[in-house]
Amino acid sequence: MGVDMLGSKFLSSRTWALLDGLRQWRPVYSPLIQICLLQQQVKSCQRILSTSCAKCVKNQRLKQKRAISEKKLTRYFVDHRKVCVIGGHGGQGINSFHSEPRKEFGGPDGGNGGDGGHVILKADQQIKSLASVLPFYRGFDGERGRSKDCYGANGGYMYIKVPVGTLVKEDGKTVADLAQHGEEYVAAYGGTGGKGNRFFLSNENRAPMTATLGESGQERVLHLELKTMAHAGLVGFPNAGKSSLLRAISNAKPAVAPYPFTTLNPHVGIVHYQDYEQVAVADVPGIIRGAHLNRGLGLAFLRHIEHCRFLLFVVDLSVSEPWIQLQDLKYELEQYEEGLSKRPHAVIGNKIDLPQSKANLLFLKERVEQRVIPLSALTGDNLEELLLHLRDLYDAYVNTEQSRRQNPVKW
Repeated sequence: MGVDMLGSKFLSSRTWALLDGLRQWRPVYSPLIQICLLQQQVKSCQRILSTSCAKCVKNQRLKQKRAISEKKLTRYFVDHRKVCVIGGHGGQGINSFHSEPRKEFGGPDGGNGGDGGHVILKADQQIKSLASVLPFYRGFDGERGRSKDCYGANGGYMYIKVPVGTLVKEDGKTVADLAQHGEEYVAAYGGTGGKGNRFFLSNENRAPMTATLGESGQERVLHLELKTMAHAGLVGFPNAGKSSLLRAISNAKPAVAPYPFTTLNPHVGIVHYQDYEQVAVADVPGIIRGAHLNRGLGLAFLRHIEHCRFLLFVVDLSVSEPWIQLQDLKYELEQYEEGLSKRPHAVIGNKIDLPQSKANLLFLKERVEQRVIPLSALTGDNLEELLLHLRDLYDAYVNTEQSRRQNPVKW
């Protein structure tokens, strides 16, 4: 209202009428120009709209990806890591004297150096693997002291995020168990800052010339290890179809090929249920006979199985006498750790789609007391029975942990 009153003093009524007409003015195009503009709008709509849904477009893009070999596959699960941590170096103190006009004896004013920063391990529930942990960490150094009694700034803390349930070991002994979200452990303390000459001022020494250097930070070599790698672990000999089975029941993409080879690193896939529960299944690299004697990296592979709460023994039904595979697998687990093969488990007979597998399945059921789930990871036959039994094992694990007043691992 104030602007209109101000404008009415300088503009006439005729000028205001012209301005109102300009506000209501709209451009008028010829019919030919209107047709051209309409064609441009139709082309832009065709570029935006798609006849297929977003899920179909995603599947089309996935099919165009080339297969990655096991050697080039860099994304995999890591459940143990060796880390060298060094605390920050303390800043040095300085040797300085106060200088001011008409003040001959100002005295010492050298400040102390800042302390070095600590290296701290922090449990984070959003982190599931130790793959992001680097092999070397060094804390931030403290700054050197300054004149006029100014202290140097302390070095900042270096935080390393690790999954909940990480064990910290040094020389084979457990020094920390990060079992709760946000729990911290100081892996390496920073060095103390040096002293400036102001620190050494006394009645006996009024002009000290002494200043010390900062101390070095603590240096340690730690081994990080996960107590629980996954809820379920797929255990079997090489080429039993464990990776194909994990791809069939989850969104994990471990390397598979039509020729025989074995997985070198573990992969973890998540099985989703309708009640929003998530069960983690690990594809453990295939073990061989004599794995407990460290044949074929056997001890490293058996360590992954130790970090699973219950097991899924995958047996190849296409080979003769598949029950021998199950006996050898349990023998290797018992030789590595007593009672490991007696954890809650299920027996899976894979490759039921092959003609010779059906006959071997009957012999396997006769010689095995446990329940055998026949399926085909390639065609997807009978995967529903496996998913239902997997959920039963998971519910039993949750009830057992709650009865012990412990928190079960949730993904």
